[in-house]
Amino acid sequence: MKKISLIVAILATTFLQKGFTQDSTTQRQLSELLTSYYHIKDALVAGNATAASISAEQFVKIVNGIDYKVISEGNINALVKDAGKISEETDIKKLREYFVNFSGNMIVIVKALKLSDQPIYQVYCPMKKAYWLSSEKPIKNPYFGSSMLTCGQITQTF
Repeated sequence: MKKISLIVAILATTFLQKGFTQDSTTQRQLSELLTSYYHIKDALVAGNATAASISAEQFVKIVNGIDYKVISEGNINALVKDAGKISEETDIKKLREYFVNFSGNMIVIVKALKLSDQPIYQVYCPMKKAYWLSSEKPIKNPYFGSSMLTCGQITQTF
């Protein structure tokens, strides 16, 4: 009887450890995904099309490594499509246009999953009539960059 209890305890511990490992790996991937999104946003704020494209390539690699059990296949495909367009573009105006839909799809993910222990701010640009995500309260608008850097308002905090 003691042997059976010991075996059950060992098996339970093994499954729990595997579950914790998967959870920490998943959380790390989700955190990397958000950080990669922020890099794209920051590049657009700075008007740096090359950095935005490179960051979008990294984003695609990260999102493709996430299990469909964590983020649905449809949502992953939408993010890959949006980030793929950004990664292939060099015109800053087009990049900013692509970022509208990309941000909308990221907001869906942020609402459904915990991507960070830090606050995530949803910001709205009334001139563009579009949202984006930010890790900081001061407004830095990726849709207009330096021409309207502080245009926007925080609408929600996650």
